[in-house]
Amino acid sequence: MPAERDMKSDLDIRYNDFDADAFISLWNAVWDGAPAKEQVQLALEHSIFRVGVYDGDRIVAMARMIGDLGLCYYIKDVIVHPDYQGRGLGNLLMTHLLRFIGEHGVQGTEIAVELCAMPDKMPFYAKHGFAANEAQRMRRMLRAGTYKPRSEEHI
Repeated sequence: MPAERDMKSDLDIRYNDFDADAFISLWNAVWDGAPAKEQVQLALEHSIFRVGVYDGDRIVAMARMIGDLGLCYYIKDVIVHPDYQGRGLGNLLMTHLLRFIGEHGVQGTEIAVELCAMPDKMPFYAKHGFAANEAQRMRRMLRAGTYKPRSEEHI
């Protein structure tokens, strides 16, 4: 998809364009401890869709999506630079992500679109039709290259 211009703000919207350096820069503007560059490069290569918002050459908002293009899409890393928050860029990112699914999903089928949100961000996602469910997200951090099965894990 070609880049678009956001008529509201004179910012550029670009698809599948931002690189690991831009990702890490924006991540660090919002949170501490960005992932390693190699991790980000792999993540971007294997994302099915990315949308970035630029002010000139500077990325100011981004989001990406992973999934299988059939049954499930998962929205990741919705980030807006603090200097640009409150301008509707999060809504803009969500619109482009959901439009992508609508245009690329199997027409006439139900598709699961999921994300994980901090409690203070849940009202934002609710405005886009997301609702909490009873499932509890579980996570295990695993240091690559050091995995040793626990006694209860069988190979």
